[in-house]
Amino acid sequence: MGSISSAVLICRLAGLGDPRTQGSGNPGTTNVLRLGGKKLAIFTLLGDVLKGFIPVYIAHFTTLSATALSFVALAAFIGHLFPVFFGFKGGKGVATALGVLLALAWPVGCAALITWIVVAALFRYSSLAALVTAILLPLYVYLWSNPAYCVAVIIISLLLIVKHRDNILRLLSSKESKIKL
Repeated sequence: MGSISSAVLICRLAGLGDPRTQGSGNPGTTNVLRLGGKKLAIFTLLGDVLKGFIPVYIAHFTTLSATALSFVALAAFIGHLFPVFFGFKGGKGVATALGVLLALAWPVGCAALITWIVVAALFRYSSLAALVTAILLPLYVYLWSNPAYCVAVIIISLLLIVKHRDNILRLLSSKESKIKL
């Protein structure tokens, strides 16, 4: 499910073309917001959250161990970053990570969402909110979840940070775009 690109599908259905070749080139909610407006961005956000949430939620009803369940979460997340159906060019993973975390350990998912909202509201940088949240995720898992999830969540956190490397450079040079709340 992670390999289904909500941004690409929604933009194509709306007649906007491929978001990987327009705007920032990122097939994610923020780029869809720029290209097609709030309504399409909301659909993209929901699609990306659900493609992380659904496989992990379904896996909860199997006999998988907590470690195996965490790797289902990791697979959904990595599928978003490197979608097999879209030339392995995916998004940065923030919304899909939220969906994965909400299904894996809802207190961690809620803490991540609250962290993102607070940092975004205070500083008005989506990327900074994602980075602060990614840094705190392993702590949240340690405090409020199963330790067996730690390895997968640390990998998710590191990948989120790596996928935001251009944003980090823009933040450091004061060239990152602020979001309008």
